[in-house]
Amino acid sequence: MKFKTTPYHFDLLKDGERISAFYEAINALENNHDLAYDLGCGSGILSFFLNPYFNKIIAIEQDVKSSICAEDNLKQFNNIHVLNEDVLTHDFSRKADLIVCEMLDTALIDEEEVPVLNHARKCLKKDGKIIPEGIINIVELASLERNYIHYDENVNCEILSNPVIYDEINFLDEINPNFEKVITLKANKNSLVNGIKITTITKLNDNLVCGPTPMLNPPLLIPLDEKNVKCNDLIKVKLKYIMGKGIGTIEANYY
Repeated sequence: MKFKTTPYHFDLLKDGERISAFYEAINALENNHDLAYDLGCGSGILSFFLNPYFNKIIAIEQDVKSSICAEDNLKQFNNIHVLNEDVLTHDFSRKADLIVCEMLDTALIDEEEVPVLNHARKCLKKDGKIIPEGIINIVELASLERNYIHYDENVNCEILSNPVIYDEINFLDEINPNFEKVITLKANKNSLVNGIKITTITKLNDNLVCGPTPMLNPPLLIPLDEKNVKCNDLIKVKLKYIMGKGIGTIEANYY
């Protein structure tokens, strides 16, 4: 099937690893479910995948151009209803078997995954599921070439410590968007440290994870003051941000 898309969603559809991961997660569902919500449905590709498994799918997209594309792409399916609405103001009055929400980004900082799920989760049945199930956040000491917060897009970045899992989030749980933690990292060489690298792994279900892809959670590079460290030094970094409120909320300092 050929999909009509906006330029942004065209780039999403080109990310085969991302699309394949969500397809596999949806394909693992059992048949004959009642209702699924596709939140931030974009061009409608995930609703298209959901179609065989649900009696009704409510696909919600705030962007007008994207919702028009989704309506056109999915018009042949009587069980899919596309709504041009803000998910945060939608009245989730019907209980659902599944929520699909792909408003993902690194550490959930820049996109609205957390506020959206905190608003919509009440509509899930007791045995309801969310795709993806959650995320795992990893941090490493780094030497950066840029002294501002940026995503890792083929820039020079030398890793100077072993990776540390600093946060794991289950989307079925209420999520506090205000994150603050002191993280201890062990330097693996004598070097000059001037930043950290955050990598987010997406957990689609119990058996499927997806690492960073071109359009799914590219690693985030955050500068620190320059610091000379020796191999095996323990470096404490205080990291703070608000999920869903943007990278402007990030604060990172030595502790």
